[in-house]
Amino acid sequence: MCGISCIINKTCKMVGENEIKKMNDLIVHRGPDDEGYFFCDSFAFGHRRLSIIDLSSDAHQPMTYNDKYVIVYNGEVYNYIEIKEELLKEGYSFHTKSDTEVILASYDRWGSDCVKRFNGMWVLAIYDKEKKIIFFSRDRFGVKPFYYTEINGKFIFGSEIKQLLTFLPTTCVNKKILMDYIVLGYLDHSNETFFENIFKLDPSHNLIYDLTTHQYSIQRYYEVSIDDSMNKADEMSAINAYCSKLIDGIKLRLRSDVKVGTCLSGGLDSSSVASIASRFYEGDDKFLAIHAQSSELKSDESTFAIAVSNYSNLDLNIIKPTKDDFLNNIDDVIRTQEEPFGSPSIFMQYFVMKKARELNCKVLLDGQGGDETLLGYERFYPAFLKGQKLLKKIHVLLAASKNSKLSIGDLLQYYIYFTNARIRFFRLKSKNSFIKKKYFYFVSKLLLTSHSKSYLDILTMQINELFCIPLPSLLRYADKNSMRHSIEGRLPFLDFQTLETALSINDQYKIKDGWTKYILRKAVEKDNILPNSIIWRKNKLGFDAPESTWIDSLNDHLSEVLYNSIILSEIINMKKINLKKLDNRQKWKLFNIAKWEKIYNVGIR
Repeated sequence: MCGISCIINKTCKMVGENEIKKMNDLIVHRGPDDEGYFFCDSFAFGHRRLSIIDLSSDAHQPMTYNDKYVIVYNGEVYNYIEIKEELLKEGYSFHTKSDTEVILASYDRWGSDCVKRFNGMWVLAIYDKEKKIIFFSRDRFGVKPFYYTEINGKFIFGSEIKQLLTFLPTTCVNKKILMDYIVLGYLDHSNETFFENIFKLDPSHNLIYDLTTHQYSIQRYYEVSIDDSMNKADEMSAINAYCSKLIDGIKLRLRSDVKVGTCLSGGLDSSSVASIASRFYEGDDKFLAIHAQSSELKSDESTFAIAVSNYSNLDLNIIKPTKDDFLNNIDDVIRTQEEPFGSPSIFMQYFVMKKARELNCKVLLDGQGGDETLLGYERFYPAFLKGQKLLKKIHVLLAASKNSKLSIGDLLQYYIYFTNARIRFFRLKSKNSFIKKKYFYFVSKLLLTSHSKSYLDILTMQINELFCIPLPSLLRYADKNSMRHSIEGRLPFLDFQTLETALSINDQYKIKDGWTKYILRKAVEKDNILPNSIIWRKNKLGFDAPESTWIDSLNDHLSEVLYNSIILSEIINMKKINLKKLDNRQKWKLFNIAKWEKIYNVGIR
C-alpha cells in the first residue's frame, strides 16, 4: 500500500527532479516508510511506500525487472502466492517475497491480461522498455484511486488530487459535478471530479500510454460475470457457496507481515468480517477491533459492537469522538477527502483510522460492499417486488414491515419514489428552490431518463450501485481516511469471486420473508459465527455520527462561512435562504462546499 506519482513530458524533455519530488512530498502520509524515483527520457515515476508485505529493502520501489520493466504500484494483490507458484512452474525465479515482483513477472508472462488474474486492489504503472509504453491499471471496483490531467504539454497522474493541482494555472469548480451533489446528492458517479480538468481512470480499466506518439487508449478489462447455475441452486447450496467464498476472501486479506485488525460498527457486515477474521487470524494477540461510538442514543451502536466482541473474543477498542473533536478536525478531514462529501459520518471513520495508527495496527478490514452485493438497502424492495404476483407482493410487504425498519406505509412510499422519476424531480426542485434556475439544466435530463429505469431491475441496479452510486463514494472516503493515517483498508465483500457469487445467487435468497441480506444472515447463523442479536438486527447505521449535535455546533458561524463563499453566491439565491429551515444534510452540503472552496482556493467560471 503506497502512493505513486508520474509525469510524462509530451515534448520529450526530461522531467525535473524537483517536479516529481514535489508531487511525492504531498503524499508522505500514504507511504511514510520509504520513497523512490525513476527517471527516463521523457517521464518520471515517484513512489511513497507503506510496508505491508516483505518489509525488507528488497521490495523497494520503483522496482526493475530483468532490465525490461519498471513499476510503481499502490495496493495489494492478495493471491500473489498462488500466482507465484504458477509462475515458478513455468520457469520464473524470484528474488523478493513481495507481491510487486509477482506483478512484474505476471506482466512478462501474460501482458496486459495479467490483471485479470489478480485478486486484490491496485493502481499500477509499468514502463515497458521494449514496447515503449506505460501500462496503467486500476482495480476492478476502484478501491484504489487514480487521478490524471493533461496540462501544458504534460500527462500527469497521481494517487491524490492535490498532487495535480500544483500544475493547474487556476483551480476551478466543475459546475456539473457541483450541481449533481447539491440537487441530487450524487458523488463519485463519473470519471469527472469536483475540479475542472482533473479526471479519474474508471474502475476495471487499463490506460496504455504510447511514449512514441504520446497518445493513449483506455480499455475495459473486466465485466461482472454471472453464474447461471448458481442462480438455479437451492437455498442451502447457495448459503454454503457464499459462506465459503466469503471465508476465502477474508483469509486472503489476512495475509500481511504487519498487524491486522478490523473496523467494527456492530452491524451485520462488519460483525461478520470481524468474527470470521478472528477465527483465522494467526497473530500473537487477540484480533483487534475498533468501534466509534456516537454520543447520541439514536445512533449509538456500541452495545452491538460489545456483544460481537464478547462472542468472538476480540480486543475491542471503543472511541467516542466529541463535538470538539469534530470542530477541531473539520479542515483536516475536508482537506483529506479533497472533494465534498455527504455527511459528518465520514468523521467517525477518520477517527477510527487515527486510533488504528495510535495502536500501531497498519491494516484494517472493513465491511464496504455488503449492502450493494446482498440487497442490503431498502431501496432494493421496489425492484424485488417487480414481476411478483399480487399475493406474493402483499406477503413481502407484510413480512418486510415486521422484519425491516420500515412500515408498510414507508415501503409503499419507497416503491412510488424509486419508480416515478417525475415525482422525484419536482420534489427535489421544490426542496432546493433557493438554487438559481439557470443551474437546473445540469440535472433534470439525467433524473428524468435512465436513472429511474435502473430501479426496476435488480441486477442493473446492483451494477449501478457498484460502479456509479453509492459504492465509489464510500470507497473514496475509506481510502482517503485510512491513508491519511498510513493505514491500509481491506474489503472482503469486494473480493471479486465473493462478489460474483453474491450477484449470481437467486434474489429470493437475498431478500426473504422481508429480511434483507438473508443469505448472509443464514451463512453466519449456520456456523455460529455471530449471536442472534446481531444476525437478526433490523436496523443498520454504520458508524453514524451524532449528526444533530455536531451540525448544531456549526450554527454560530454557519451564516458567515456561507455568505463569504463566492461559489455559493453564484449558484444560490442567498436572499431566499433561511438557515433555520434547512435540514442538517442541506446545511452540511453548503457548509462543506464553502469550506472546501476556501481550503483549496477554488474559483468558479
